[in-house]
Amino acid sequence: MPFGCVTLGDKKNYNQPSEVTDRYDLGQVIKTEEFCEIFRAKDKTTGKLHTCKKFQKRDGRKVRKAAKNEIGILKMVKHPNILQLVDVFVTRKEYFIFLELATGREVFDWILDQGYYSERDTSNVVRQVLEAVAYLHSLKIVHRNLKLENLVYYNRLKNSKIVISDFHLAKLENGLIKEPCGTPEYLAPEVVGRQRYGRPVDCWAIGVIMYILLSGNPPFYEEVEEDDYENHDKNLFRKILAGDYEFDSPYWDDISQAAKDLVTRLMEVEQDQRITAEEAISHEWISGNAASDKNIKDGVCAQIEKNFARAKWKTVVPPRLQTAVSPQPLTAVSLQPPMGASPRPPMAVSPQPLTGALLQPLMGEPRQPQKRALCPPPKAVPRQLPRQLPPLSRLWPSRTAQPRAPQARLHPLVKGKRLLALSRSLGGRPAEW
Repeated sequence: MPFGCVTLGDKKNYNQPSEVTDRYDLGQVIKTEEFCEIFRAKDKTTGKLHTCKKFQKRDGRKVRKAAKNEIGILKMVKHPNILQLVDVFVTRKEYFIFLELATGREVFDWILDQGYYSERDTSNVVRQVLEAVAYLHSLKIVHRNLKLENLVYYNRLKNSKIVISDFHLAKLENGLIKEPCGTPEYLAPEVVGRQRYGRPVDCWAIGVIMYILLSGNPPFYEEVEEDDYENHDKNLFRKILAGDYEFDSPYWDDISQAAKDLVTRLMEVEQDQRITAEEAISHEWISGNAASDKNIKDGVCAQIEKNFARAKWKTVVPPRLQTAVSPQPLTAVSLQPPMGASPRPPMAVSPQPLTGALLQPLMGEPRQPQKRALCPPPKAVPRQLPRQLPPLSRLWPSRTAQPRAPQARLHPLVKGKRLLALSRSLGGRPAEW
C-alpha cells in the first residue's frame, strides 16, 4: 500500500518495545529537544551508530503530531544534504525515529576552529543548503525552521558535506499555509504579519543564515535591557516587517558586492519578489567566481563569540510541552534566547497558529498576567414568606373541625340492603352491582 494511504477498518499494528531493544542498543540521552529526547543508538547486527529520536505520546497531541509529521516527511525525501531516515518503530506509548548519525560539528564550531575563513567557505555552505532546499521545494515541502543550529557537518573530514536536520515543523504546501512557526530571529515578514505563506519563507531564512555567516551579526538586532525580552521581541518583529537591516561598517567593508546582492534578494520583504532557491543557486556568488577569497575569520569570529554565546544557542528545552502557544500557540515557534542577551528560561512553543493573544505581547505592550475578577456578593434581599392561608377548619369544616368517628364494618348483605333502600328513596332504579 502506498505511503500515506489508510483503509477504513484497518487495525493499528503497534511495535512491541522488545522489537526496538532486540535490534538496537540505546545509550543515554545526549540531548533534549522541544518535542523529543535524542539518543545515540547502535545497530546490534551491523554495529553501525545512528541517532534515535524518541517522542512520548503521553506528552500531548502536539508531540504526537510532530512525530507523525517528521516520519511522513522523511519517508518522502532522499538527498545527500538531508539526514536520511533509517528506521521507525511505533509502540503504544512512543515513537522511535532512527536517523543517520552526523558526527561533525555545527557550523559555528567549524568556523571558530578554522585557521582561514573566507567568502568562498560561506558560499560552499550556502550552496549546499540551497541545493537541499531546492529539492524540498520541488516536492512542495516547506522546512519552516531553517537556522544555523539545524545545519551540521556530516563527519569531521576536511571536505565534509553539510546536512539539514529537524523536520518536525516541515509541511507539504497544499495551498498557502496559515499557521506561523519557526524561530523568531529567522521568521519572514509574511509569517510575523500573520499572512498566508509558502516556500519563500525558507529562502528568507537562508538569507538570515548567510548574513550571519558573513558578518557574525544577526541582521535584526537592538540593544535592550538585560532580561527585557518583551521589548526585544517587539522591536525585532517591527524591524522584520519593515526589512530594516543594514550592511554595517566595518563588518561588511570587506564583503563583496555580489554577496550583498544575494542577501538583499533572499531577504526581500515582498515574498512574491523574493528569489527562489533554484534561482539563488544560479547566482554568480554561488555558481560563479564572485565570492572573495579574503580572510574574514577574525572579524566574523569576534562577532560570533559576542552575539552567539554557546549557552544561548544550546538551551535545553523540557520534553513536555507546557501548552499551546508558550505558556498558553508558536504554535509555535521554538523561541530562542534573544541574540546578544542572557539565556532565556526554557520554553516550548507548539507548531500552531500565532493568534493575537501571542503576537500582542511581542509586538505591542507586554501582556500582564490576568487576574480573575472577584464578583461582589449579591445584595441581601429580605426573604418573602408565602401568603398566610386560612386555617383548614374554615376551608373544609366538615372534614377537619369534626372528624368522623370510626364506624364498624357492615356485613355485605346489610350494606347491600341499605344501598337498595337509599336508591329507592331517591326515585332511581336499583343500582346494578
